Amino acid sequence: MNGNMRNTGIDKESIVGALDALRGGNPLVHCITNYVTVNDCANALLAAGAAPVMADDAAEVEDIVSIASSLVVNIGTLNERTIHSMKLAAIAAKKRGIPTVLDPVGAGASRLRTETALALVGEIGFSVIRGNSSEIRTLLAGTGVTRGVDADPADSADDALGKTADAAVLLAKRTGAVVVATGATDIVTDGAAVFGIRNGHPLMARITGSGCMLSAIVGAFVAARQEHLLEAVAAGVSFMGLAGERAARDVGSAGTASYRTRLIDQLSIVGRAEFEEGARIERRA
Repeated sequence: MNGNMRNTGIDKESIVGALDALRGGNPLVHCITNYVTVNDCANALLAAGAAPVMADDAAEVEDIVSIASSLVVNIGTLNERTIHSMKLAAIAAKKRGIPTVLDPVGAGASRLRTETALALVGEIGFSVIRGNSSEIRTLLAGTGVTRGVDADPADSADDALGKTADAAVLLAKRTGAVVVATGATDIVTDGAAVFGIRNGHPLMARITGSGCMLSAIVGAFVAARQEHLLEAVAAGVSFMGLAGERAARDVGSAGTASYRTRLIDQLSIVGRAEFEEGARIERRA
């Protein structure tokens, strides 16, 4: 791995092989996501090698879950209609035993968002919870204040990394989920093992939807490698970050709209060799 994956505690083949499994399996990922980024999430999944279905009506979500390989729930544009659909879909997914991913967008920004995220975690449970540091701390504490649906810049500082990792570990132990806390270094933990992932680029925070796309990509990886859930999540996070790095290299002096396109391009271009070369994952505990 050319030194990019450090510590023999990391199952390198499980991480890199997850991309092979995704591209070979073309898993169907059911997304109940927000209307701001739904198109980007669908295109990101197609680029990575998965098949998206973006169904959020209560009358059909259970049917869609019955044929899906994973479920991704994103509360970015929350409303009472989709809250009901999210719960129906998550219950059906748990009964089927397929992986479920929760993106608690903006938890802490409003009472509705916070209460909905806490209810989904507490009443139903998810295989994976993917949020920024503020959202993860809100879920852990049961309350919080954020700037809105975007990450707080203070949470991206490396000096906040230890606190973020501690919160992620505690939330993973409490919920039984693999928890992802994104920041300057992304943290992935199942409550025991802790991975730090240093792939990514600052431009990813300059476009709407990079976090939503990440959650969808994680949904694809865990669908392909459910038996290695922790490594599959780490692979998805690293893969998305690597695509972001390569997109920044390609975009040159062009602006953020071009970067968004290049990011989706790179999700389709990065193969096993590029992933093996560029993944920067280390075991922290």
